[in-house]
Amino acid sequence: MARKKSAPLHGANLGFEAELFETANGLRGNVDAAEYKHIVLGLIFLKYISDLFEEQFAKVQADGGDPEDRDEYTAHNVFWVPADARWNAIQANAKATDIGVRVDNSMAAIERENPSLQGVLPKEYGKPSLDPARLGKLIDTIATIGFSKDDAGSKDILGRVYEYFLQQFAGQEGKQAGEFYTPRCIVRLLVEMIEPYKGRIFDPCCGSGGMFVQSERFIEEHGGKLGDIAIYGQESNHTTWRLAKMNMAIRGIDADIKWNSQGSFVKDAFPDMKADFILANPPFNDKTWGGEGLKEDKRWQYGVPPASNANYAWIQHFISHLSPTGVAAFVMANGSMASNQSNEGEIRKALVEADVVDCIVALPGQLFYGTQIPVCVWILARNRSGGTFRDRKGDILFIDARKIGEMVDRTHKTLRDNDITAVASTYHAWREKAGTYLDKPGFCKTGSRDEFRKHGGTLTPARYVGADEDAEDDSALFADRIMHLTSLLRDQRADSVRLDAAIEESIEGLGFGT
Repeated sequence: MARKKSAPLHGANLGFEAELFETANGLRGNVDAAEYKHIVLGLIFLKYISDLFEEQFAKVQADGGDPEDRDEYTAHNVFWVPADARWNAIQANAKATDIGVRVDNSMAAIERENPSLQGVLPKEYGKPSLDPARLGKLIDTIATIGFSKDDAGSKDILGRVYEYFLQQFAGQEGKQAGEFYTPRCIVRLLVEMIEPYKGRIFDPCCGSGGMFVQSERFIEEHGGKLGDIAIYGQESNHTTWRLAKMNMAIRGIDADIKWNSQGSFVKDAFPDMKADFILANPPFNDKTWGGEGLKEDKRWQYGVPPASNANYAWIQHFISHLSPTGVAAFVMANGSMASNQSNEGEIRKALVEADVVDCIVALPGQLFYGTQIPVCVWILARNRSGGTFRDRKGDILFIDARKIGEMVDRTHKTLRDNDITAVASTYHAWREKAGTYLDKPGFCKTGSRDEFRKHGGTLTPARYVGADEDAEDDSALFADRIMHLTSLLRDQRADSVRLDAAIEESIEGLGFGT
């Protein structure tokens, strides 16, 4: 079987992803970004598994084996790709008017042959809204990426392309981007801070799986063993779950990621899970989490969270899944540090009194796509009385990192390597037994429970480190609250419109007209 080789981009300069994305995005036509990302990423996935399959095919053939023996592929962690579904067959028909149907059939065939991909791959290529000519050109564009299982850089190239495309589509989708994409710099910060080297890693709102990718990358970079961790996740958005499954598959990450439409609160997919590490970026200020029906839930050990905001429901959900020595690192809207609405202040006090709050980091705004509000990082630890780390009972580390980062464009900021190192190393120096931590005015300080009480139960770092809380801090909380109130008002208006329509329909049904 002759293999048509693509021109590989393994040695391409960093930044070729941008050129590839610009070309692919230029072929989008009338398909919106939310749908188009699945089309593009699905084809990238197909190209990757086909390249690896055909490479293994050539090896088996050269060794005198049977290249159509499935075991020759599964034994080497290579997906089995049926003949008609392979990339060379797809590209050979790229100009065909029925190319969309052919790709859909290929995706379906691959799912049938590989149970782990069941229900994962996109099958929307034959839709009338996707022009066959544009799809054919997209296939030719993606054909320029070459992958090799034996090339250590190949998987990194694939990861770079996949991650870059996720990031760019997040920027285009705006507000909804947070459902599937957490900026890489934030994920790196969480991973670098809690160092998930060994044990169970869990994300109950895992999006496209970025937390898991960075965890594996962290272990790899620091000389650890990938087999020392087990990965678990849950996602309520089915299309995002598909992105996560592909994201894991293209990197060879063995992860148990489950989907159900009810989500982690209503239908916990891992009710007995006790994780060593939790990494998460839950939806900010979510008011549609089902709180009204969960007031008696056993997870609310520190107080019943308000039905209008899931922040403290997520926090307690994380704690319920921590092992006796587990650590959780997650992102929250800034309002979580100081809000006293609907029992949130009392829950926060209970968390501090229970001695589970380890560190709070205030981050700058403009890090996320779709919202410019600043965010914070919470780190919770079940056991702060010693063991691997020093005894930190009664202490909380506060880091005010609002001034770090750099603008990458007019509306978005990123954390640089030295920014991430500065925050993570400060936390490590503080919690390590042999650490050399020192308070740094304006940046970091060890706070006590007595200080927490004196400051009225707020966890805002500026109150502790001696930085100006000023308008920046107040405006962050204000923006957070305004966003929540605006959402409530929008929903009330929508409910009012629906009610008016229902009344009119009822009146018309009585024969009186309007």
